[in-house]
Amino acid sequence: MDAPSEVRGNGNGNGRRRLVAVGGIAAVGAIVVLAFWWHGRGRESTDDAFVQADIVIVGPKVAGTVKAVLVVENQEVKAGDLLVELDPADYEVEVAQARANLQAAQAELALTRDRSAAGVSQAQAGLRSADAESERAQADLSRFRELYEKDEISRQQLDQAQAAARSQLARADEARSRLRDAQTAPRQVDVKESMVATRQAQLLQAELALSYTRITAPRDGKVTRKNVQPGAQVQAGTALLAVVGDEPWVVANFKETQLARIRAGQPVSFKIDAYPGYRFTGRVDSVQSGTGSVFSLLPPENATGNFVKVVQRVPVKLVFEPRPDAQHTLVPGMSVVPTIDVGAEPATTTARQ
Repeated sequence: MDAPSEVRGNGNGNGRRRLVAVGGIAAVGAIVVLAFWWHGRGRESTDDAFVQADIVIVGPKVAGTVKAVLVVENQEVKAGDLLVELDPADYEVEVAQARANLQAAQAELALTRDRSAAGVSQAQAGLRSADAESERAQADLSRFRELYEKDEISRQQLDQAQAAARSQLARADEARSRLRDAQTAPRQVDVKESMVATRQAQLLQAELALSYTRITAPRDGKVTRKNVQPGAQVQAGTALLAVVGDEPWVVANFKETQLARIRAGQPVSFKIDAYPGYRFTGRVDSVQSGTGSVFSLLPPENATGNFVKVVQRVPVKLVFEPRPDAQHTLVPGMSVVPTIDVGAEPATTTARQ
């Protein structure tokens, strides 16, 4: 009778131990879940995030033949560095022609001005002389008429006096016309001045086109997608290469349900797939004024057809602080998992450029 009782006693002990073990595991699990909840309740994270940077497509403003390519793929450049040079010969000829045209226009303007001043003075003097001769002829004609009425001169002499008076009157009218023409010279000067201004603009345009044969970096960054070789014929606007800026940021597409406590200036930590185990830091810069779908090629039109509610995502710009070092190169398109500390007070930030 005693042996079976011992067996039953051992069975009850094992059951209690199992219950205690299960209870302990459940308690540990609850603690772990509570710890994760406590740790994550003041944070928002997403795996729908990518590195972004300014990308400038570089191309010529004028057509021409590529004379030299002075950069290679992935080369670092500074703003103003020479990237590509086109053959400048044709544009140098245009500059020389434009400069010659300007010099000719300036010479014509100077000549017109000289003629204007001298012409008016000469015409005024000629008119005074012609008027004086006309007055003298008219006076002679009056005397000849008086003498003719007294039969002291012949009809022929009177006719000669009348012809002389008419001739001097015509000369006075001609001198008056020449003066009017001379007085229009200032308008001719204006026309020549306008021509000089046009030639100056043409020269400036030709010099500008010549300067465009030297294609320089628009900003600091790295050369990528280089698609140009010496000897190639290129047209204005042809994409030759791209320059990727050296100040990356992160675009994180958070669900609209995550935005309630996200504010500019809040601290952010980043995990980037390219650098496992390394954590970057930064802050929230701004929230885009619109969901990603609104700015898509074909934005949704919920007023038509059957409507199915879908949680939208809103791009949030996150910036690195401090700026990533040279050992951790970040390029556009890299996958990022940012975590925003939404429980923290937004830091005071300086004005964005």
